Amino acid sequence: MKHFVAGLALIISFCHSVRAQQKVLAHIYDPKANAKEEIQHAVAIASKEHKHVFLQIGGNWCIWCVRFNNLVNIDTTLTRIMNENYIVLHVNYSEENKNQDVMKELGYPGRFGYPVFVILDDNGNRIHTQNSAYLEEGAGHSRKKVEEFLKQWTYAAIHPDMSKN
Repeated sequence: MKHFVAGLALIISFCHSVRAQQKVLAHIYDPKANAKEEIQHAVAIASKEHKHVFLQIGGNWCIWCVRFNNLVNIDTTLTRIMNENYIVLHVNYSEENKNQDVMKELGYPGRFGYPVFVILDDNGNRIHTQNSAYLEEGAGHSRKKVEEFLKQWTYAAIHPDMSKN
């Protein structure tokens, strides 16, 4: 009987954990969002603030998307780099909304898997597409590799003579 109760408790705990994770997943990407309009708005802000636009393309179904999002929002150094240098936008790709027009304009970045990162300059031009697999390490993303990647594509890195620093 003790084994049965312990097993039941383990199953309940697992189910609770899965439900909690599904809740987290549901809040990163908005399948109903108009990605084209959101990108235009992000570019307008980036232009005024001399930043680049960081597009994280993926979906709420993607555990690697969640892992990356958690990393850059929990690690204070990565959060600072993102906030100081990028206008960040999560672009949904899912069965509900594949954003096909946007994906076409961005050169079909999903061919690299998800998440995939696209950097736009302050005029909305795509300057880099990053396969996130190159930033992975173990069961997540390498903090060091992500930091290096983020620093390499800042406005200041691309325009050192025009940088506000």
